[in-house]
Amino acid sequence: MVTTEPFYGLPRSQASKDCETDTASARFALLLRHAATALRDPTRADSVAAVGELTGTLALQRMHQAMKGDPVGRQILKDRPIVSKASIPYERLIDEAKTADLSADTVTFGQAYGIFLKTHDFDPDGRDKVRYVEDEELAYVMLRYRQCHDFWHALTQLPPTVVGELGLKWLELFQTGLPLAAFASTVGSFQLSQQEQQILWIHYLPWAKRIGRQLPYCALMNVYYETEWDTPLNKLRKRLHIEQAPEIPSVDQN
Repeated sequence: MVTTEPFYGLPRSQASKDCETDTASARFALLLRHAATALRDPTRADSVAAVGELTGTLALQRMHQAMKGDPVGRQILKDRPIVSKASIPYERLIDEAKTADLSADTVTFGQAYGIFLKTHDFDPDGRDKVRYVEDEELAYVMLRYRQCHDFWHALTQLPPTVVGELGLKWLELFQTGLPLAAFASTVGSFQLSQQEQQILWIHYLPWAKRIGRQLPYCALMNVYYETEWDTPLNKLRKRLHIEQAPEIPSVDQN
């Protein structure tokens, strides 16, 4: 059986940090608690996010250096764009998504992103805030990574299902080295049916490995997606040296 529902649920509201994290022992205890929660319920986006923040310092430092070494990455770090309904042309993107055709050569990145949001009823404001990364620069890198996730769905056309998310997490692992990507892949694999395992290992993982080899490290973080709304999707893919994820043969979902 192939699950067609989105993998991660809505983030739980968090008004503040749920405990002090100024000591290594406190951070480790918090990590264990959130990891246990995520293992029990992989749809707990807040716990999955917390695991990423509590384990990601070294990877975030490397990502930050890679962005500083790239002209576009440096501009992103300087501007610190935030992906929200207020900061992107949300209504326009959703309106254009109503008539856009993903199979057309003329479809733009913005239309593909709008289609993704509209089809799956996703909210750009729904991503968790960064709570456990103390360094301001690294906290923004984590936030940018988190907010680019849906851009990458639009770019690759991977669905936000369990197996689709795992395919994207593998690509993210090759691109960022974040332990979160490895953790999410492990946790998510517990949710896979036999058919989904075949899709992951036969189709998505080889694709992610191939893309990972041909893309420079952190290349997908060094894209100012907010300036690419009107760029034809295929043109953007060609420039970034990324391919659409494989189309999966029709399978029985009953």
